[in-house]
Order: sequence, then structure tokens, then C-alpha cells
Amino acid sequence: MSIFIILWLTLVAQSSFADNEYKIAFGSCLRQNEPAPILQTIVDTHPNVFVFMGDNIYADTTDMQEMRRQYSKLTTRPEFQQLKRRSRILATWDDHDYGRNDSGSDYPARDESSRIFLETFEVDKSSPRWSRPGIYGVEYVGTQDQRIQILLLDTRYFRSALQEKFITPSCPRRNLVPNYSAGATILGDAQWTWLQQQLQAPARLRIIVSSIQVIPDQHCYEKWANFPLERDRFFQLLKDSKANGVILASGDRHFAEISKLDDERAPYPVYEITSSSFNASGAGSGEQNSYRITGDNFREDNFGMISVDWEQNDPLITMQLRDVKGRVAMERKIRLSVISN
Repeated sequence: MSIFIILWLTLVAQSSFADNEYKIAFGSCLRQNEPAPILQTIVDTHPNVFVFMGDNIYADTTDMQEMRRQYSKLTTRPEFQQLKRRSRILATWDDHDYGRNDSGSDYPARDESSRIFLETFEVDKSSPRWSRPGIYGVEYVGTQDQRIQILLLDTRYFRSALQEKFITPSCPRRNLVPNYSAGATILGDAQWTWLQQQLQAPARLRIIVSSIQVIPDQHCYEKWANFPLERDRFFQLLKDSKANGVILASGDRHFAEISKLDDERAPYPVYEITSSSFNASGAGSGEQNSYRITGDNFREDNFGMISVDWEQNDPLITMQLRDVKGRVAMERKIRLSVISN
């Protein structure tokens, strides 16, 4: 095969979107001391928006000078700078860039870490994210009749303690179990109130970014199902708010998959795209997920993409997971009407 054909096939793989499609790319889990060629692949797909969904670095420290040093290894990468010039960058965090593995409200430097996070991702000083605890926030992209709401949840700052039981053969590293305590929380009261308000705001499509998985409930690691009352509350809020067009995006797991909740708990089929990781994939072999609609999970480095073709009467939404070469590994297409009340 000639070099020209190879180059042409690569361009086709990275450019399979129509010109009129609005593209939001996202991903998680980047080891800042390791090569990350997938960042250049993301740049080459020309997303309108890119969302860092957490574990954007692996800092695992309470030393804030060290935290800054580790962030600089991300932000000084040429690919990061290119992405910053060409796309709008949004971000939330997970445990390793928050400060400590699996940590929640017990992390002692959470306020200092919040400030460094907001500085690193150049969040506008006028944003409410600067003036309240936690780093949750909302952004809007697209024109008025094509308005997309991106809700960036903070699943760390307010989160209650995890509960753990003895290790089992199916959970050889950690066995996190449900915390049914009435006061146990993931989001905290203020963020719950905020989320309820945001779901009332006008938007045709809503992408809710959660660093940890929302729908899957069978694995023994971090997930919303570790706090079943919070997870139930989340789905009930989607129903009560009558908010149309919700798609979930998550990371954390070091593999990729697409899940769907389609029963009485949901107002319509709710899809969740899990994209992880940029340069440290390989986990999840044989892991069960009864909500997965993509067969097996994808255990190579990856990023996610949601594109919307607004030119059609019933806009077409394409959900993809792509590999380090930009090739489509998993895909699901739906009409906007499918995720509307």
C-alpha cells in the first residue's frame, strides 16, 4: 500500500463528520510523565469544544507547589497548546488531580487545590466557580436555536466517605460497597440545588459530565452506585425536571464503553459514554455491565466525541469512542427526539 493511500485513509478516519456538525470531544486520565500522542489526534479532529473530565494529571499530593509543577507538565505540552488555540477547553476533576486517590470531602487541601485547578484551566474570574466551594459549573455552546448545555459536576469536594468490605476474588484490589446512610452524598446540598436550577434552563442538548460512572453498577470500584440514594435522586431529578436531551459523559475507568438506562427510572433512554484513558488504558477485562450496549469494553487509549448535525429536521447525534489513530472504535447514532420527553 502506498504512503499516499495510507495518508488518505488516516484523513478519512479522522474526518468522518459532516462540515455542519458541531463536535464536542472529551476524555480523561492522562499520566503527565508519559507520552500522550492521542492529544495530537484530538487536535487533528478539530473539535469545537474539548472537555477534560478528570484525572487530567496524576498529582496525588497535598503539596500545592508540587500540584502546580505537575499541572505544568500538561499545560506546556505542544499538543495542549494547539488544542487551546483551536478549541474551547472545559474541565472538571477526579481524584488524582483533586489531590488523592479515591478522596472526597476528607481531602485536607481541597480549597487550595480548587484555586489551582481554576487557574490552570483559565476559568474566567467572573465565573461563580471562583466564589463558591467546589469547582462545578455550566457552560453553553452553539447558537440560540442549537444551544448545548455542558454541566460539569464536581464529584469530589463534597463526597462522603466510601464504604469498603473484604476483598473478594471478583474484586481483588478494592471492594467498595453501597453507602445507604441518609446523609451520605456525592454532590452536596448546594450543588444539588444548582443542578436542579440548571436543568430548568433552556437548551436543546445537555451533556452532564461526571468524573465517575453514573449508570453502571456491577463493578466494585468508584461509581455513583456506591451511594444508591444519590444515584436514585439523580435519575428522579431528570424525570422531575422534564429536561430534554440529556447525555452523560464519564471517565475514570481506564477503558471505554457506552451504556444505556432504559426503564421506569429514566424519562427516556439515557446514554452514558465512558472515555478513559488518554495514555493509561488496559483495565476492565471481563468486567460485567448489563447496561453496556457496545458488546465488550474498549481497552486501548481513547477519547470520546459527541457530534450534532443540526441541519436535519430531527437532529442526528453521533456518539463515538475513537482510538489513538482517530479510528472509530465504538459508535451509536440517535435522533434528538429519542432523548426528549
